[in-house]
Amino acid sequence: MKDASDHLLARLIADDTGAALLALREQLQRRGTSRWDLEAQGDSVAHKLIVGHLGNVRPEDYVLSEEGADDRRRLGAKRVWIVDPLDGTNEFGTPPRPDWAVHVALVENNIAVAGAVALPAMGITLATDEPPTLPEREAGPIRVMASRWHPSAAAQVVARETGGQLIGLGSAGAKAMAVVLGHGDVYAHSGGQYEWDNCAPVVVAEAAGLHVSRIDGSPLRYNNSSVYLPDFLICRPELADRCLEALKQAMSHERNWRHSEDY
Repeated sequence: MKDASDHLLARLIADDTGAALLALREQLQRRGTSRWDLEAQGDSVAHKLIVGHLGNVRPEDYVLSEEGADDRRRLGAKRVWIVDPLDGTNEFGTPPRPDWAVHVALVENNIAVAGAVALPAMGITLATDEPPTLPEREAGPIRVMASRWHPSAAAQVVARETGGQLIGLGSAGAKAMAVVLGHGDVYAHSGGQYEWDNCAPVVVAEAAGLHVSRIDGSPLRYNNSSVYLPDFLICRPELADRCLEALKQAMSHERNWRHSEDY
Protein backbone atom coordinates (compact mmCIF):
# COMPACT_ATOMS: atom_id res chain seq x y z
CA MET A 1 0.00 0.00 0.00
CA LYS A 2 2.88 2.35 0.76
CA ASP A 3 4.13 2.33 -2.84
CA ALA A 4 0.69 2.74 -4.41
CA SER A 5 -0.19 5.85 -6.38
CA ASP A 6 -2.57 8.27 -4.68
CA HIS A 7 -5.37 7.08 -6.98
CA LEU A 8 -4.83 3.41 -6.16
CA LEU A 9 -4.26 4.17 -2.50
CA ALA A 10 -7.67 5.82 -2.26
CA ARG A 11 -9.25 2.66 -3.67
CA LEU A 12 -7.29 0.30 -1.42
CA ILE A 13 -8.15 2.23 1.73
CA ALA A 14 -11.82 2.53 0.76
CA ASP A 15 -11.95 -1.21 0.00
CA ASP A 16 -10.24 -2.17 3.26
CA THR A 17 -12.51 0.09 5.29
CA GLY A 18 -15.61 -1.18 3.52
CA ALA A 19 -14.66 -4.79 4.21
CA ALA A 20 -14.12 -3.99 7.89
CA LEU A 21 -17.51 -2.30 8.09
CA LEU A 22 -19.27 -5.25 6.50
CA ALA A 23 -17.63 -7.63 8.97
CA LEU A 24 -18.52 -5.37 11.89
CA ARG A 25 -22.13 -5.05 10.72
CA GLU A 26 -22.52 -8.83 10.49
CA GLN A 27 -20.83 -9.43 13.84
CA LEU A 28 -22.91 -6.88 15.72
CA GLN A 29 -26.13 -8.06 14.07
CA ARG A 30 -25.48 -11.58 15.37
CA ARG A 31 -25.09 -10.15 18.86
CA GLY A 32 -28.34 -8.24 18.61
CA THR A 33 -26.62 -4.87 19.02
CA SER A 34 -28.84 -1.80 18.94
CA ARG A 35 -28.98 0.38 15.85
CA TRP A 36 -27.38 3.27 17.74
CA ASP A 37 -24.43 1.17 18.88
CA LEU A 38 -23.99 -0.23 15.38
CA GLU A 39 -23.81 3.28 13.94
CA ALA A 40 -21.42 4.56 16.62
CA GLN A 41 -19.06 1.61 16.30
CA GLY A 42 -19.14 1.85 12.51
CA ASP A 43 -18.12 5.51 12.58
CA SER A 44 -15.35 4.85 15.09
CA VAL A 45 -13.88 1.74 13.47
CA ALA A 46 -13.88 3.25 9.97
CA HIS A 47 -12.29 6.52 11.12
CA LYS A 48 -9.49 4.80 13.03
CA LEU A 49 -8.78 2.47 10.13
CA ILE A 50 -8.51 5.24 7.52
CA VAL A 51 -6.45 7.57 9.69
CA GLY A 52 -4.18 4.68 10.63
CA HIS A 53 -3.59 3.69 6.99
CA LEU A 54 -2.86 7.26 5.91
CA GLY A 55 -0.58 7.83 8.88
CA ASN A 56 1.46 4.79 7.86
CA VAL A 57 1.70 5.41 4.11
CA ARG A 58 1.42 9.21 3.79
CA PRO A 59 2.74 10.50 7.14
CA GLU A 60 3.44 14.00 5.80
CA ASP A 61 -0.12 14.54 4.60
CA TYR A 62 -2.97 15.98 6.65
CA VAL A 63 -6.37 14.38 7.13
CA LEU A 64 -9.75 16.05 7.47
CA SER A 65 -12.30 13.49 8.65
CA GLU A 66 -15.91 13.88 9.67
CA GLU A 67 -15.16 11.83 12.77
CA GLY A 68 -11.91 13.54 13.80
CA ALA A 69 -10.76 16.84 15.28
CA ASP A 70 -9.99 19.53 12.72
CA ASP A 71 -6.23 20.14 12.65
CA ARG A 72 -6.13 23.72 11.35
CA ARG A 73 -2.57 23.27 10.12
CA ARG A 74 -4.19 21.63 7.10
CA LEU A 75 -4.98 25.12 5.77
CA GLY A 76 -1.32 25.69 4.95
CA ALA A 77 -0.74 22.18 3.61
CA LYS A 78 -0.41 21.28 -0.04
CA ARG A 79 -1.90 17.79 0.39
CA VAL A 80 -4.94 17.01 2.51
CA TRP A 81 -6.99 13.81 2.54
CA ILE A 82 -10.69 14.52 3.06
CA VAL A 83 -12.59 11.46 4.22
CA ASP A 84 -16.03 10.41 5.34
CA PRO A 85 -15.34 7.07 7.01
CA LEU A 86 -19.00 6.06 6.97
CA ASP A 87 -21.28 8.10 4.75
CA GLY A 88 -24.89 7.16 5.38
CA THR A 89 -24.64 6.12 9.01
CA ASN A 90 -28.42 5.71 9.26
CA GLU A 91 -28.46 3.30 6.33
CA PHE A 92 -25.51 1.34 7.74
CA GLY A 93 -27.42 1.00 11.00
CA THR A 94 -30.49 -0.32 9.21
CA PRO A 95 -29.51 -3.69 7.71
CA PRO A 96 -29.84 -4.84 5.02
CA ARG A 97 -29.89 -1.36 3.43
CA PRO A 98 -26.99 -1.12 0.97
CA ASP A 99 -26.99 2.64 0.26
CA TRP A 100 -24.06 3.71 2.46
CA ALA A 101 -20.49 4.43 1.45
CA VAL A 102 -16.87 5.09 2.34
CA HIS A 103 -15.31 8.29 0.95
CA VAL A 104 -11.57 8.80 0.53
CA ALA A 105 -10.23 11.78 -1.46
CA LEU A 106 -6.99 13.70 -1.85
CA VAL A 107 -7.00 17.47 -2.26
CA GLU A 108 -4.03 19.45 -3.54
CA ASN A 109 -4.11 23.23 -3.54
CA ASN A 110 -7.88 23.23 -2.89
CA ILE A 111 -8.69 20.91 -5.81
CA ALA A 112 -9.77 17.28 -5.45
CA VAL A 113 -7.30 15.25 -7.52
CA ALA A 114 -7.81 11.60 -6.54
CA GLY A 115 -10.41 9.59 -4.72
CA ALA A 116 -12.60 6.57 -4.24
CA VAL A 117 -16.15 5.86 -3.17
CA ALA A 118 -16.77 2.35 -1.90
CA LEU A 119 -20.29 0.94 -1.75
CA PRO A 120 -19.38 -2.13 0.30
CA ALA A 121 -22.86 -3.64 0.64
CA MET A 122 -23.21 -3.47 -3.15
CA GLY A 123 -19.74 -4.92 -3.77
CA ILE A 124 -18.71 -1.83 -5.76
CA THR A 125 -15.84 0.64 -5.49
CA LEU A 126 -15.51 3.46 -8.00
CA ALA A 127 -12.23 5.33 -8.06
CA THR A 128 -9.96 7.58 -10.08
CA ASP A 129 -7.29 4.92 -10.61
CA GLU A 130 -9.60 3.31 -13.18
CA PRO A 131 -12.18 5.99 -13.99
CA PRO A 132 -15.61 4.49 -14.67
CA THR A 133 -17.05 4.69 -18.17
CA LEU A 134 -20.28 6.65 -18.25
CA PRO A 135 -23.03 4.54 -19.87
CA GLU A 136 -25.56 5.85 -22.35
CA ARG A 137 -28.52 7.56 -20.77
CA GLU A 138 -31.66 5.49 -20.53
CA ALA A 139 -34.73 6.80 -22.34
CA GLY A 140 -37.40 8.46 -20.24
CA PRO A 141 -37.70 11.35 -17.79
CA ILE A 142 -34.57 12.80 -16.22
CA ARG A 143 -33.88 10.95 -12.97
CA VAL A 144 -32.86 13.29 -10.16
CA MET A 145 -31.25 11.67 -7.15
CA ALA A 146 -32.39 13.10 -3.84
CA SER A 147 -32.58 12.46 -0.13
CA ARG A 148 -35.07 9.75 0.70
CA TRP A 149 -36.27 11.88 3.62
CA HIS A 150 -36.23 15.53 2.52
CA PRO A 151 -35.35 16.27 -1.14
CA SER A 152 -33.32 19.47 -1.24
CA ALA A 153 -34.61 22.62 -2.92
CA ALA A 154 -32.04 22.19 -5.70
CA ALA A 155 -33.22 18.65 -6.46
CA GLN A 156 -36.85 19.76 -6.50
CA VAL A 157 -36.09 22.68 -8.82
CA VAL A 158 -34.22 20.54 -11.33
CA ALA A 159 -36.89 17.84 -11.32
CA ARG A 160 -39.70 20.37 -11.75
CA GLU A 161 -38.06 22.47 -14.46
CA THR A 162 -36.84 19.51 -16.53
CA GLY A 163 -39.96 17.38 -16.16
CA GLY A 164 -37.86 14.87 -14.28
CA GLN A 165 -38.59 12.49 -11.44
CA LEU A 166 -37.09 12.42 -7.95
CA ILE A 167 -35.47 9.17 -6.84
CA GLY A 168 -34.79 8.83 -3.12
CA LEU A 169 -31.61 7.14 -1.93
CA GLY A 170 -29.50 7.13 1.21
CA SER A 171 -25.96 8.45 1.42
CA ALA A 172 -24.46 11.21 -0.70
CA GLY A 173 -21.94 8.74 -2.09
CA ALA A 174 -24.65 6.31 -3.11
CA LYS A 175 -26.61 9.05 -4.87
CA ALA A 176 -23.58 10.40 -6.73
CA MET A 177 -22.42 6.94 -7.78
CA ALA A 178 -25.94 6.15 -9.04
CA VAL A 179 -25.37 8.89 -11.62
CA VAL A 180 -21.90 7.54 -12.45
CA LEU A 181 -23.35 4.05 -12.93
CA GLY A 182 -26.19 5.31 -15.11
CA HIS A 183 -28.94 4.58 -12.59
CA GLY A 184 -29.67 8.31 -12.36
CA ASP A 185 -28.94 11.42 -14.41
CA VAL A 186 -28.58 14.30 -11.95
CA TYR A 187 -27.62 14.80 -8.33
CA ALA A 188 -28.35 18.40 -7.37
CA HIS A 189 -28.10 19.30 -3.72
CA SER A 190 -28.48 22.41 -1.59
CA GLY A 191 -28.02 22.72 2.15
CA GLY A 192 -26.64 20.63 4.97
CA GLN A 193 -23.44 19.12 3.59
CA TYR A 194 -19.76 19.44 4.42
CA GLU A 195 -16.60 18.87 2.43
CA TRP A 196 -16.30 15.22 3.43
CA ASP A 197 -19.83 14.53 2.19
CA ASN A 198 -19.10 15.38 -1.44
CA CYS A 199 -15.34 15.59 -2.04
CA ALA A 200 -14.74 11.95 -3.01
CA PRO A 201 -18.02 11.63 -4.95
CA VAL A 202 -17.18 14.79 -6.90
CA VAL A 203 -13.68 13.72 -7.93
CA VAL A 204 -14.87 10.24 -8.98
CA ALA A 205 -17.80 11.71 -10.91
CA GLU A 206 -15.54 14.19 -12.66
CA ALA A 207 -13.12 11.40 -13.62
CA ALA A 208 -16.06 9.55 -15.19
CA GLY A 209 -16.80 12.55 -17.42
CA LEU A 210 -19.72 14.04 -15.50
CA HIS A 211 -20.26 17.76 -14.98
CA VAL A 212 -19.42 18.89 -11.43
CA SER A 213 -19.81 22.40 -9.97
CA ARG A 214 -21.55 24.50 -7.36
CA ILE A 215 -25.20 25.09 -8.25
CA ASP A 216 -24.28 28.55 -9.56
CA GLY A 217 -21.80 26.94 -11.97
CA SER A 218 -18.67 27.99 -10.06
CA PRO A 219 -15.88 25.47 -9.35
CA LEU A 220 -15.86 23.29 -6.26
CA ARG A 221 -12.94 24.05 -3.93
CA TYR A 222 -11.90 22.04 -0.89
CA ASN A 223 -9.77 22.36 2.25
CA ASN A 224 -11.36 25.69 3.13
CA SER A 225 -11.35 27.35 6.53
CA SER A 226 -15.06 26.61 6.83
CA VAL A 227 -15.75 23.02 5.89
CA TYR A 228 -19.43 23.73 5.21
CA LEU A 229 -19.99 23.13 1.49
CA PRO A 230 -23.75 23.10 1.13
CA ASP A 231 -24.45 22.87 -2.59
CA PHE A 232 -23.25 21.20 -5.76
CA LEU A 233 -24.38 19.78 -9.06
CA ILE A 234 -23.29 16.42 -10.44
CA CYS A 235 -24.92 15.52 -13.73
CA ARG A 236 -24.49 14.10 -17.18
CA PRO A 237 -22.63 16.67 -19.30
CA GLU A 238 -25.45 16.97 -21.85
CA LEU A 239 -27.82 18.04 -19.06
CA ALA A 240 -25.54 20.59 -17.38
CA ASP A 241 -26.82 23.69 -19.19
CA ARG A 242 -30.47 22.84 -18.52
CA CYS A 243 -29.83 22.13 -14.85
CA LEU A 244 -27.72 25.24 -14.29
CA GLU A 245 -30.27 27.46 -16.03
CA ALA A 246 -33.08 26.05 -13.91
CA LEU A 247 -31.07 26.63 -10.75
CA LYS A 248 -30.05 30.11 -11.86
CA GLN A 249 -33.66 31.11 -12.42
CA ALA A 250 -34.70 29.72 -9.07
CA MET A 251 -31.91 31.57 -7.25
CA SER A 252 -32.83 34.79 -9.05
CA HIS A 253 -36.47 34.48 -7.99
CA GLU A 254 -35.41 33.82 -4.41
CA ARG A 255 -33.16 36.90 -4.33
CA ASN A 256 -35.96 39.08 -5.76
CA TRP A 257 -38.41 37.77 -3.18
CA ARG A 258 -36.00 38.42 -0.32
CA HIS A 259 -35.31 41.93 -1.64
CA SER A 260 -38.98 42.78 -1.81
CA GLU A 261 -39.50 41.50 1.73
CA ASP A 262 -36.90 44.01 2.98
CA TYR A 263 -39.13 46.92 2.02
